[in-house]
Amino acid sequence: MAILEIKVPQLSESVAEATLLQWHKKVGETVTRDENLIDIETDKVVLELPAPAAGVITQIVRDDNSTVVAGEVIALLDTDMSAVAAPAATAAAAAPVAAAAPATASTAASSNAASGIAMPAAAKMLAENKLATTDVAGTGKDGRVTKGDVINQLEKKPAAPAAKPGLQQIAPPNSPASLANRPEERVPMSRLRARIAERLLESQSTNAILTTFNEVNMQPVIDLRTKYKDKFEKEHGVKLGFMSFFVKAAVAALKKYPIINASVDGNDIVYHGYFDIGIAVGSPRGLVVPILRDADQMSIADIEKKIGEFGNKAKESKLTLDDLTGGTFSISNGGIFGSMLSTPIINPPQSAILGVHATKERAVVENGQIVIRPMNYLAMSYDHRIIDGREAVLGLVAMKEALEDPARLLLDL
Repeated sequence: MAILEIKVPQLSESVAEATLLQWHKKVGETVTRDENLIDIETDKVVLELPAPAAGVITQIVRDDNSTVVAGEVIALLDTDMSAVAAPAATAAAAAPVAAAAPATASTAASSNAASGIAMPAAAKMLAENKLATTDVAGTGKDGRVTKGDVINQLEKKPAAPAAKPGLQQIAPPNSPASLANRPEERVPMSRLRARIAERLLESQSTNAILTTFNEVNMQPVIDLRTKYKDKFEKEHGVKLGFMSFFVKAAVAALKKYPIINASVDGNDIVYHGYFDIGIAVGSPRGLVVPILRDADQMSIADIEKKIGEFGNKAKESKLTLDDLTGGTFSISNGGIFGSMLSTPIINPPQSAILGVHATKERAVVENGQIVIRPMNYLAMSYDHRIIDGREAVLGLVAMKEALEDPARLLLDL
């Protein structure tokens, strides 16, 4: 028997502990090399833990929702048992005479241990229906639980109550009878959501946040995109969106006003000689901000490809710690959800963030005439401790001018 310890992988320096989300394998089930055993959530990303070798799970040391640290043993894997469901089968075959003997305390204990093991198909059904192996009488070899046993148990199971699973009938103290017995659901925050809450509170308590606004006529960008989007997609294999223009405009402004790209470290101001732009992306587990590194050196096509990659990874919870680490300035696009105006919160330790909103046709005045233009409201929140109103306003104006005359981005004006 060769036992391997399954351990929590190395976490980043800024992550002290993690949470075990869900085991995908049960005790007694076989696994193949590199098969995902469990999802592990840190305060930044969700990691998959692949099996280091083929074998059979013999023990799960830490259950779902356990808090763990890097290097901690969470399960044991027997690499000599990949071809069998459990070691008891081998033991029984090796001693046929003992099987005919009267049951003793030791054989009874062995049978009881085996009865707590479910065959792979049965284990899957147990997990889907939130049942334990002890809830089902096993009829398989040595008392193992089979798929048929689970089906029979489910057929005997009484109908579920009217209230949804996980909902508690909570009657607030001193509440009228008409307000009693209304369903509520109490769900603990995920580690990622708790970390988001912590960072947002930290941002508001440590930064002197102020927001400046401006409006931009998006017609020049829309015309440019309309003219070249088909050729662009054919040449680069990616659609030409709008976010790349906002990134380029932001970088142009940061170059003119470096303080917006700086950060506070104690009593020092750190001026960054690079432009790592965070792009806020929604994911099933909450808002994440992957980083476009050296955005000033990226082409429009490079930016569009990277943003598309981030979006796909966020949906699949595949973003890595490296994707989310760092950043000198962020952009949040609430416009894709229909937001018309907002005051974005700074992402520490950065000192500013640009909020982009929905582009809508509005009546505006040009040369004394009322005309219809596709307008977008921009909002830039900044840390007033180091960024004065002058730099903030001029920085946002620089972004506006770049978007209203995209040739500036090509000529570095």
